[in-house]
Amino acid sequence: MFAALGAAVHRRRRLVIAAWVLVGVAGVVAGGPLSERVTAEFTGSDRIEAARVQERIRATAPTGGDIAIIVDGITVDADGDGAVTEADRPAEVAEVLTDLAAIEGVVSVVDPWAAGPIGSQLTATDGRAALAVVSYANGLEAEAAEELADEATELAVELEGTTTGAGTVTEVLVGGEPIVIGEFETQAEEDLVRGEMVALPIALVAMIVIFGGIRAAGMPLAVAASAFLTGGIALLGATYVLDTVSVFALNVVSMLGIGLGIDYGLLMVSRFREERGHGSELPDAVVATVATAGVTVVFSALTVAVAMSGMFVFGDPTMTSFGIGGLAAVLFSMAAALTLLPALLSVLGAKIRPARVQPAGTGAFFRLSRVVQRFALPILVVVASGLALLALPFLDANLENGDARSLPRSSEARAAALTLGERFPSRGADPIVVVAELDPASPAADGWVGELGSLDGVAGLQVRHGFPAGTTVVDVVPTGTSQGDVAMGLVDDIRAAGADRPFTVEVGGIAASTLDVREMLSGRVPWAIGVVVAATLVLLFLMTGSIAIPIKAVVMNVLSLGASFGALVWVFQDGNLSGLLGFDPVGSIDLWLPTIIFLFAFGLSMDYEVFLLGRVKEIHDRTGDNDLSVSMGLQKTGRIITSAALLIVVVFAGFAAGETLTIKQLGVGLALAVVVDATIVRSLLVPATMKLLGEWNWWAPAPLRRLHDRFGLAEPVERDRSAWPSGAAWLDGAAGDESTAGGGERELIGASADGRRPVS
Repeated sequence: MFAALGAAVHRRRRLVIAAWVLVGVAGVVAGGPLSERVTAEFTGSDRIEAARVQERIRATAPTGGDIAIIVDGITVDADGDGAVTEADRPAEVAEVLTDLAAIEGVVSVVDPWAAGPIGSQLTATDGRAALAVVSYANGLEAEAAEELADEATELAVELEGTTTGAGTVTEVLVGGEPIVIGEFETQAEEDLVRGEMVALPIALVAMIVIFGGIRAAGMPLAVAASAFLTGGIALLGATYVLDTVSVFALNVVSMLGIGLGIDYGLLMVSRFREERGHGSELPDAVVATVATAGVTVVFSALTVAVAMSGMFVFGDPTMTSFGIGGLAAVLFSMAAALTLLPALLSVLGAKIRPARVQPAGTGAFFRLSRVVQRFALPILVVVASGLALLALPFLDANLENGDARSLPRSSEARAAALTLGERFPSRGADPIVVVAELDPASPAADGWVGELGSLDGVAGLQVRHGFPAGTTVVDVVPTGTSQGDVAMGLVDDIRAAGADRPFTVEVGGIAASTLDVREMLSGRVPWAIGVVVAATLVLLFLMTGSIAIPIKAVVMNVLSLGASFGALVWVFQDGNLSGLLGFDPVGSIDLWLPTIIFLFAFGLSMDYEVFLLGRVKEIHDRTGDNDLSVSMGLQKTGRIITSAALLIVVVFAGFAAGETLTIKQLGVGLALAVVVDATIVRSLLVPATMKLLGEWNWWAPAPLRRLHDRFGLAEPVERDRSAWPSGAAWLDGAAGDESTAGGGERELIGASADGRRPVS
């Protein structure tokens, strides 16, 4: 089947290239509307209480959002009588507040000098800054809300440097949820461009060095670009089906599309050069490449796709958009590697330098595998124990939802949020939003609100107005941080007290969302992992016919991922290397990040596992010798896996250079996982475990063996084997001579050491 595909692509190579060019153009065109239809706003599943509250507020609130404006450097109580009144308000500030209220779409402006009892909440603790809150109408189109926020910001910042009777305005900071969401969207797009601008040139230079020529180096990039552009088309389609598609799904498509495209392109071009080095004519080399490396690419893509599918288990819009983006990137990378790349090889392959054929039984990776096999047990114990120790910091991981602190250091919205937390205690933390089925004018509502205000940990409380009759909405501001222990405890206390009420009480806000998502993850993550692991075991069985190898692969992946998670906590939660990576630690890891990294990195780890196992099985099927097949497989793929890992680390590092903390964490986490997997696991743990298992690596019960014989997806390529010598004198490490007879396979692979499966 794959040989036929390779032959068909070779015959219609120009048509295939033209079709991919048209698809690429469509991807470029789709980029414009896609950027307008994605959002940085988090909308959780309606199975989560906090998400239901958020949606209810969005649907029924009289206002669509609040913009916070901090005017710093003036004395709020200008006459010093201890009471903030309109007489203390500078005329210049009053003029700006009037202009803000006149903006189309603005519902109200809360003036700290005319706010009455809550005026103290709008005054900094040092008395040198005031907070004005601009509320705009609900139901505004996204573009109109963005224009309103921009206009409000322009008016407010005009105050900077103004000298008033209460002092000179030294700084004006503009923040609030609408501004934060807008900055996340803008920064995500900037990080996307920055990541590509950093990663692609470095990857191109690295591949020129690897392949020794620009034509061969450019082909994996062509696959990567095709995957990225077509993934964007898939995401645009998703925006018409899903209620929301996260802007960060663009980063997912870019990272995976570029990374996997380079990986698959590298594997295919390397195999093509190898086939040419063995003397194959151009058409035969293209067909053989698709029939061998193409099978590996399909298995690899299926395992990564299975990992991406784990995101659908959560039923969350953000995770679903990540899953769609990830699946699109994987499947289009596979499609481009199986069609576009062979077509390009058919056109330009004659000018690509063939690989130098390395005598069998030589090379650094072969020698390394022999050393590992000689000391397999101590290496397995030491390396596995070391990885387990590296995972220990993850036991103390503090998982929180990302907030304004995740924005770049230069972000004004981030600075505003930090200032609110430091100087406006009753406004610094995001409020806990409590919704009750209760008439706000009733005595029962007064008593209930009073009880809320008396709970431990309440820094401020405000009843919202304008909601439908029979609904009372209260913002409860906790002391400390928005997701600190006090806020979390307060959510639990409010929910516990509400359970005993004769009316329904639901709790939302960022603290409640964090608690709800943690609970949801604890219930759903095991299912996601179970689905991914089970499907991976099935795919690897169909590839190898073994039940031991798939189980071993999963265990190895868990060890490498655990070490990566521990390093992630050490770097981002504990703040180590913050200066080098350019971020301010917030004492936590993004709540969704471990799940996302697990699914992404699990798929990528299996990517390299399939690269290695494809060659190991190919050689084992010929020789029946386990140790030889592992050593030769590592020799044949070690350089490819190392190069692919280096390139994908470059891609992830490009995104780690971004300024959004969440994307930085994702880039670093995935880069760490790939480095650990491609070096320690592939070079040490895999040869050691396969040596210890011996021929048990390839065992399966008779019924499963028959099942694999019938449905297994391996497709060996028939070759002229008459040139292969019998015997295996070189198995102890001596290199054999290449055979040049017959024009067929020229690797020196003879019978197994015990002669059980001689080559005929």
